[in-house]
Order: sequence, then C-alpha cells, then structure tokens
Amino acid sequence: MMKAQALLFAFTLAAPAVAQIKVDVTDETTAELVIAVPVMPTPQAASTAAGTTDVLGHQVAEVVAADLRGSGLFKPLGPSGVSSIPFAEVTAPAFDRWTGSGAAALVQGFVRSNPDGGITVGCYLYDVALKSELTRAGYVVQPSDWRRAAHKCADAIYSRLSGETPFFDSRVAYIAETGPKENRTKRLAIMDSDGANHRFLTNGQNIVLTPRFSPDYKSIVYLSYVNKRPRIYVYSLGTGQQRLVTEGGAAAFAPRWSRDGKTILYSMSEAGNTDIYAIAASGGQPRRLTHAPGINVGGSFSPDGSKIVFESDRSGAQQLYVMNADGSDQQRISFGGGRYATPEWSPRGDLIAFTKIAGNFRIAVMTPGGQGERVLTNSWQDEAPTWSPNGRVIQFFRTTQGRSGKSSLWQVDLTGVNERRLPTPADGSDPTWGPLLP
Repeated sequence: MMKAQALLFAFTLAAPAVAQIKVDVTDETTAELVIAVPVMPTPQAASTAAGTTDVLGHQVAEVVAADLRGSGLFKPLGPSGVSSIPFAEVTAPAFDRWTGSGAAALVQGFVRSNPDGGITVGCYLYDVALKSELTRAGYVVQPSDWRRAAHKCADAIYSRLSGETPFFDSRVAYIAETGPKENRTKRLAIMDSDGANHRFLTNGQNIVLTPRFSPDYKSIVYLSYVNKRPRIYVYSLGTGQQRLVTEGGAAAFAPRWSRDGKTILYSMSEAGNTDIYAIAASGGQPRRLTHAPGINVGGSFSPDGSKIVFESDRSGAQQLYVMNADGSDQQRISFGGGRYATPEWSPRGDLIAFTKIAGNFRIAVMTPGGQGERVLTNSWQDEAPTWSPNGRVIQFFRTTQGRSGKSSLWQVDLTGVNERRLPTPADGSDPTWGPLLP
C-alpha cells in the first residue's frame, strides 16, 4: 500500500492576475482540453523490482494519459509521439516546445530510484499559455505500487483543472461471468479503476452476485448461492476467508453497507413478502425496516447515513422510495413513466442513480426529492449503477441482445456524453466502485 504520508512536495497554486485554464465537468458542450504528457525522465536509469526507472517513466506517463483520456474531459498528447524531455526540464519547462502543439496544459514528472529500494514519482502541472506552474506532487512508493503513484498524479491534475475531488486511485469489484447463458459461472473479481491488477477472488463453484466494498476496503459483502441457497456473506480481502452475515430459513439478497461500515442492509423473502432488514456488520439480531405488502428491495444510505433509498412495488410497479435510517417516514419519490430499480445514492448526496425500465433498461438520475429526472444512457439493457468516489461518473453493466447475452462494464459521466467500456478478461456484471484508496 502507498504510505499515508506519501506527499513529498507542498501542494502549490500559482496565482497570476489572469484566469487559468479549467474544465467544466457538468457542461456537455465543453471541448476536451488538450494536455501534453511526455515520458517522465529519470536522473539515472536504475533497476527496481518493477523494472528500470526509464521504462517506468514511460509507463507512468501512459497511465496518467489514459486516466485523463478516460474521464472524457481531456485529450492527451503523448507520451508516444511527442518529444522526450531531459530531467533538468521537469521543473523548468521549455514552454516554446509546446506552444505550437495545441496543448493548453503540460504534465511533466520524473521517476527516481531511492537507496531503500523504493521509488519517487514526481508530478508537475503547467499552464502552457501563462508559462506558470499550477500544482506539483510527489509520491514515495514501493516499485510494485508505481501504478498507484500514476493514478495519484492523474488525480492531482484532474482536481486542479476541474475543481472536483478525484477518483482514479480507487478499485472496482464485479461479477466475472463465463460459460453459456443458461449455465453461467459467476466469480467475484476485483481490479483497479482502469481494469489493471485484476484478480479473481472466488473459484466459481457457487454463484455470487451483487458485491459491495466496505468503506475501508477490507471486506466485500455479497450474495452467494451455497448449496443453492441464497445467503449474505462477507469476504475478507486480507485473509481470503468468508463468513455468513446472518442465519435464517428465508432467502436473503441485495446486501449494502452503511457509509460508516457498521451496518449491512439486505432484503429477505418470507411468507410471500420481501422486506428490507438492517444488521450490525459484526452480526447479531436483524431489524426489519419495511412492512408494506409486496417486494421491498435494495437500500442505499445517504452520505450522512440518515436516510435510505430503496425500491418497492407496493404501488403496483417498481418505484423508488426514501425512508429514515430507522425505517420511519417512507415516501415515494419516483412518478415518471415506466419502472424504477437498483437505486444508489451519490457520495455527494445530490443525486440518486437508478435503472429506468421503460422498454429498454437505461441508467438515469434524479434528486433525492424526485426532481430533475435525467436519462444518461440509451442502450438495450443498462443496469445496476454504482458511483465513482467523487459522484461525477457512474459505472454500470450493459447486456447485449440475443441468445449470447454478453455483459460488460461501462462508465458514463453526468453529462451522458462520455461513455467508455472497461476492459475485463471475462464478461462482467454487478459492478461496485469503492471509495478513494486510503
């Protein structure tokens, strides 16, 4: 893991008299900002456990450029195809080199080997037109964590130019699917936010569904069909062990963590009714939160933990409701055409993402009060939204038409314009996007 005190250089902001460059994450008409990202040089090529520092300099720049490109806000130039820079130029850019490239911003940095076997990754952002430094950061990591340093560099750039909190240095869990549609093998898997460092956590002997990271990244809660019986388990990422959350005769599903990680919500079917329950993450006696006839499913806490959004068909069709965390004051918030499912409260608290079912399945958002409904995607079957740590991007899974029914992971930002597919070694469904890594 990256050291908690990894920031080497003071976070600085230039303050010239004229306006600096910036990007608007909420404006769908804004053109991508051109940003140059040359290879990050090294003062002296040295061997590390992850390769030589000169090779790492190229790889770090590639990850930074890919992160910025994937956000939909930037058009990176480089690292391939642009001029290399000498080490001495990292902190003293030759701005004339870049003025004719069309780049408004410039990212330069370095990779240096340390005597203890670690590496230092430096990251600098410049305004090309104003010939000024906008921000700088440095990270001391083990060589195996070079990708994290690259993501942190991209996060610093994204935050400085957008004014938003970052999201690149985070992880995704999902269900990896293989085999024919009528007999799918479903395994729990995790990866970095860009698809790197992928690994499977379960062997596929039992079907697993709907994973969710704990807020501290130490555990994943999910549904598993052990002996063909749906129950809720928590998987420890540290030990690889799983434990049963609650024992009972009824089928339990759709688990969700509270924001502080102390409570798990889940749904349970009993006597022809499905209701939402809450239980301490450490175990104990569950509390029933809903009592309305029908199917009450899901549950996602507001950022302050005071309210829960969920879906219910108590009115005759799937709709969205909000209640207090103790189950009181249940109010319907969706009143548009079609059905509403899989709600997820934004970490910013301003929006709720959900699956809109009206012919096709599409990803949409509305305010917690039910206003401002906006559909963001328009494919045949998009469902199960999960938010980026900064509440500006939504990840979901998309299933194709036909007998093959291939599923894959996608992202869309709040403009609905910037969509991209995440690379996975197998088909993917049920994603969950964790918070920024500690």
